[in-house]
Amino acid sequence: MATPTKKPGAATGKRSRLYWAVPAVLVGLVLAVLIARLLMGLPAVASFVADYPGHSELPANAPVGFPAWLAWQHFLNGFFLLLIIRTGWQVRTTTRPSGHWTRNNKGLIRTRNAPTKISLELWFHLTLDALWILNGLVFAVLLFATGQWTRIVPTSWDVVPNALSAALQYASLDWPVEDGWINYNALQLLAYFVTVFIAAPLAFITGLRMSSAWPKKAAGLNKAYPIEWARAVHFPVMIYFVAFIVVHVFLVLTTGVLRNLNHMYGVRDDDGWFGFWVFLASVAVMVAAWFLARPIFLRPIASLMGKVSR
Repeated sequence: MATPTKKPGAATGKRSRLYWAVPAVLVGLVLAVLIARLLMGLPAVASFVADYPGHSELPANAPVGFPAWLAWQHFLNGFFLLLIIRTGWQVRTTTRPSGHWTRNNKGLIRTRNAPTKISLELWFHLTLDALWILNGLVFAVLLFATGQWTRIVPTSWDVVPNALSAALQYASLDWPVEDGWINYNALQLLAYFVTVFIAAPLAFITGLRMSSAWPKKAAGLNKAYPIEWARAVHFPVMIYFVAFIVVHVFLVLTTGVLRNLNHMYGVRDDDGWFGFWVFLASVAVMVAAWFLARPIFLRPIASLMGKVSR
């Protein structure tokens, strides 16, 4: 049977849509700025922003600053997410896997049925997922044990109008005053809350449903939670993480980069260069990991946990 080939017109149509998408997005951003500035000039909107400057008051016992554990947690979360997004895209788009992996059924984990053979890309993706989840559990425990949760969990309904106010200020390019060492603005707070307590759990439960670890013969459970639902949610969650990372990095670099990097990596509130150098080292580690995440380096590691085949 002849291998089907893509029609030239289909590829041309995709490129054409991409060419139009970029200017369309730019025009949309310009219109958003113009509309926001127009709204900010209205007396009623100006009064609203004065009443709700963009941040909610924290509880009286909220901690100030960032502990050291939050710095390394921030790095590990970024490190794992970067590779998870990369391998997730590979799993979604790769037609010819670079290899296959089958779990050793004589180790600590033993099952009655024979282990499922999966692609090497999927093995790496699931391994990263497991490490990210483990890291997330440590993060959650420390978050609530140290009171840092009060900085990213809404505790007052005024977070909604304050978030709207912050969004208007960002869109109008008259950005709200940043003081992340003490208190995030309401839009940041909601973004961190959604990322930690909604997006991350959704990524986990949908990924688990799609993995080989899910019980295939549990008819009732599979009917209540169809795999199609998991697939319909898992990819948009990945897109959310990509968008969050892009916006997060952009704001870090444009709202006082040295102070922000000192907050996240240096555990200090000043404009020195310490946080910048730590950040640079973390980027070097991520770039190295991206380069080393290749079959020639992954196969020896995967073989320690199971059988690697072509």
